[in-house]
Amino acid sequence: MSTEKPGYFTEENSADVVIARNADASDKRLAEVMAVITKHLHAAVKEIEPTQEEWFEAIKFLTSVGHTCNDWRQEFILLSDSLGVSMLVDAINNRKPTGASESTVLGPFHVPDAPELPMGADICLDQKGEPMLVRGRIVGTDGQPLDGAKIDVWQANDEGFYDVQQKGLQPDFNLRGVFRTGPDGTYHFKGVKPKFYPIPDDGPVGQMLQKLGRHPYRPAHLHYILEAPGFETLITHIFDPDDPYIHSDAVFGVKESLLAKFDLISDPEQIARAGFDRPYYEVVHDFVLAPAK
Repeated sequence: MSTEKPGYFTEENSADVVIARNADASDKRLAEVMAVITKHLHAAVKEIEPTQEEWFEAIKFLTSVGHTCNDWRQEFILLSDSLGVSMLVDAINNRKPTGASESTVLGPFHVPDAPELPMGADICLDQKGEPMLVRGRIVGTDGQPLDGAKIDVWQANDEGFYDVQQKGLQPDFNLRGVFRTGPDGTYHFKGVKPKFYPIPDDGPVGQMLQKLGRHPYRPAHLHYILEAPGFETLITHIFDPDDPYIHSDAVFGVKESLLAKFDLISDPEQIARAGFDRPYYEVVHDFVLAPAK
């Protein structure tokens, strides 16, 4: 272990002195990561020139974020989401070839082992809200349809709540389902038109957003996990482009390629053909999966 001192700590050389202290790290990747973080953190402090009081407020904020975390709530992930870091990490780890559908964050409300349903089934178990038909195709980047692709889909209800948020009010697995495509790669299922909803804003992250003049809302969307043998798994959403928060998603999850028009269908023949007894929303969106690396 090295005991050499690279120099006394000064305002000018602060980052270099700290980084040099980690020269004997057994985990070289950790040392590399900490060197980058140290450089940028020290540069930010030098640019901001915080007072002692401001720095202590930052410490108290991070402490409060930690105290808010528990078995079912992760305030640090919420902080990462609201700063755009979660989406940046997702983008770096999900670079796609030309033509492949883009990913976005998983979100906290996915439930494993949702029931597998016959294609075309209605995932709305309580029949509340405005009916919706979602359909499209799943293909590879070569345009060929994917037979046997697994589609895991879930959504919030017409009030902006997931079933796990309203135990006893919504049936278990309400607005969730798993489907598998046939040889033509098409899919279709019924649900209800989702609504925008706020991320948890009763903690320190919510207070931060309020002070920054930001709202906590996510625009209306549907969640997908798409899997097919020989292809990369795609975790993504599709969004309502007419939602009032479509241009200001609190977690920066919206991408232009993931916008899917929610068209209101009122023609009696189309209503009857779709199996509804009243006007419904139709959403058409195709997905393109990238070949496995």
